[in-house]
Amino acid sequence: MTRWGYSAQAPECGLLVMRCRLAEKRQQFAVIESKQMDHLRVFHDVARALTQTLELEDILRTIMDKMAQFFGPERWSMLMVDEKAQQLYYAIAIGEDAETLKTLRIPLGEGVAGWVASTGNALIVPDVALDVEWSAFSRAHPELNIQSIACIPIRSGDKTLGVIQLLNSKLDLMSEYSNSFLRILCDYAAIAIQNASSVKLIHELTITDDCTSLFNARHLYTMLDEQVALWAGRRSHRFSLLFVDLDHFKEVNDTHGHLVGSRLLSEVGSLMKRVLGPENSCFRYGGDEFVALLPGLAKQPALDATMRLWEALREERFLTAQGLSLALAGSFGLASFPEDGNSVQAIIRAADTMMYAAKTTRDNVSVAGMGLVANGNAAVQAPAGRSATMAGADLATMRRVATA
Repeated sequence: MTRWGYSAQAPECGLLVMRCRLAEKRQQFAVIESKQMDHLRVFHDVARALTQTLELEDILRTIMDKMAQFFGPERWSMLMVDEKAQQLYYAIAIGEDAETLKTLRIPLGEGVAGWVASTGNALIVPDVALDVEWSAFSRAHPELNIQSIACIPIRSGDKTLGVIQLLNSKLDLMSEYSNSFLRILCDYAAIAIQNASSVKLIHELTITDDCTSLFNARHLYTMLDEQVALWAGRRSHRFSLLFVDLDHFKEVNDTHGHLVGSRLLSEVGSLMKRVLGPENSCFRYGGDEFVALLPGLAKQPALDATMRLWEALREERFLTAQGLSLALAGSFGLASFPEDGNSVQAIIRAADTMMYAAKTTRDNVSVAGMGLVANGNAAVQAPAGRSATMAGADLATMRRVATA
């Protein structure tokens, strides 16, 4: 003991305590730095995925994989908003019943995901046993085995693009780390979805005709290349090509103006899509000339489809909303691959040649190897309420042989 009653070793003990405390702090900081590094690695991986590919599914799966590694949920999914249908659909689903969920549609506003999507608010329940409503729900549905739930909206501005759902996570969902991690990954997902939407829109603009919303001629050549490639790999594959030229369309422009003419072209395009169906592709080739690609159809079934379109065109009355009720007819040329042409250029030439053969009589169908097959002299009925003079003028216009 010293004269003051303190041990001479007291300063050394104090230093030892301070060193221990510093070591503990270093460990705490090391843990924090380790978590921060883990976060940085995740964000780096996701950012790299965003810059390396524009494939939405690949990027979203990377994001969801990182989220699953971090939270360790038993089941997790990403749902996307279908704006037209006002529904959510499962873009990614992992865990029990994943295959069933892929076909499920959820109306906006219904269920947890529907509510989160419609309100834009997150729903996080770290422990359903501590929440009165969720505890009751969990007891009523034991087959779901819900212990915790996190449902977070993927938002861009004021718009909800999708929802991320995690069930039975192994981490504290309410911690600052967890919340920041979820928010940032949702922001990454929003960027990926917006980028994919922009790319899709740009692609659609490059292959779509502005006037009719049909595919354009550039895309026709792309799709024909694909059909020929299918035939090269499987020689049993067949397809047919239909060219359509509207008879005396110039007279519509001369009489009613180009704006009415453009609207008429749009209505013809809609008629073609409606009659031929989604399994066939329709194109505006240029001017008043249209093309239909009929995949999988040999000559006879393609001719049946062509005759349905020919009859529908003759029976339809166009621009009734503008008070015009115009009648139309067309010259149709049909060729089938590979018997009428075994290359892209050859099949186009064959169908185009048949169309010009039909134009010799107008209002007719010409088929490669068969010639003219439609009754171009059949009368076109005048719509109710129109004068006999106007009806006669329409008939005369439709039957007049082209001079050019």
